[in-house]
This record gives sequence, structure tokens and C-alpha cells, in this order.
Amino acid sequence: MNRIFGLFPKPSPLQPESRVYDLKERLDWGEPALTIVDVRDRLEFNQSHVTGAISIPAESLLETATRCFELDRDIYLYSNTDDEASIAAEQLRAAGYACVSVLRGGVAAWKAAGFPVEAIGLAAV
Repeated sequence: MNRIFGLFPKPSPLQPESRVYDLKERLDWGEPALTIVDVRDRLEFNQSHVTGAISIPAESLLETATRCFELDRDIYLYSNTDDEASIAAEQLRAAGYACVSVLRGGVAAWKAAGFPVEAIGLAAV
């Protein structure tokens, strides 16, 4: 079976910043060893978020990450702006997380690309 997968190109390795297409490629490839984190507040997360993302608001990110993620876990972060996500990513990197990427454009870019989103308590668009 590994020989079959060897015929297909493997997705690009994690970069400090990622396009939504990079993340989608990894998800389509079936790489489960990653976590997508929405650092916006929970109300915004509930309204619409990248399918499979988890909500960890920025103010509790570091505390939650140290309890939940290994230091070598691939983590994709997004927020309302890339600057907000970059600040959160830098906090994780400073705490020893080596594999953190800012998902440029966040949920808006994800939606614009036509990729699936979820909502809690509402129908996703």
C-alpha cells in the first residue's frame, strides 16, 4: 500500500505562513498529525470556522496549548487578521512550539476558496 502512496506527490512541509490551499492539500492527503486552531473569540468561531478547527481564544492559547499539544505538533493558526494570528504564533514559538503556521486570510480566505466551513447552532454557508 505504501508503494501506491509513493506515486503521488507528498504535500509541502509546514511553513511559518501557509495559504489555504497548502492546508487543504495536507487535509486531502490525509495527514492527521496537525491541528487547526481558531484564536478568535468563541462567538465568531460559532458563527463560522474552518471545518475541523478547534476554538482556543488567543487569551487562553498558551495555557491550553501547553496542556494539550506536543511541542512538535503541526499547528495552523488563524484569526480575524493575519497580524493577530502572527502574534499568537509567536507566543507559541517562544514557548517551544517549532511547527506553527499562520493560515493567511483565515476563515474568509478558506470560504473564498470554496472550502467547507462549519457553524455551531447555525447552518454554515
